[in-house]
Amino acid sequence: MNTARGEHDSPVPTRPSTGWVWLSAAWAVALVSTFAALFIGEVMGMTPCQLCWYQRILMFPLAVILGMAAFGNDRRGAVYAFPLALGGVAVAGYHTALIAGWVPQWRIPCGAGPSCSDQKLVILGDIQIPWLSLIAFAAIVALLLVYLRRTRS
Repeated sequence: MNTARGEHDSPVPTRPSTGWVWLSAAWAVALVSTFAALFIGEVMGMTPCQLCWYQRILMFPLAVILGMAAFGNDRRGAVYAFPLALGGVAVAGYHTALIAGWVPQWRIPCGAGPSCSDQKLVILGDIQIPWLSLIAFAAIVALLLVYLRRTRS
């Protein structure tokens, strides 16, 4: 017992957990990506292609799940979000390969509506939206891996 302040000394010094920073960063990436997708679709009026819809289906829940996990510092939220982020990497990676011409034309999944292989929206010169989506999903996976390793018991 620390007699000067009336506090008890802990046998093991405690260190403040910084794991929530990684989880909050993953949530920030998901939140920015969600708002960017909504801005492109609702404000700019661009209809998403089929693969873009799949990426939205995987990204939008990440903004909710990771936000709840970050505020509650809940490790389970990161565990639940991880498969969604991996699925997003797979779909965005396939979409990126499709745009780059690495996927044969007969494997293009688009039906009616905008073409998945013909992206009209580019930003910062020549960066296409599926590339940004791939970067966002990969960043979320990396941040969740760091968080899950640091909070492993």
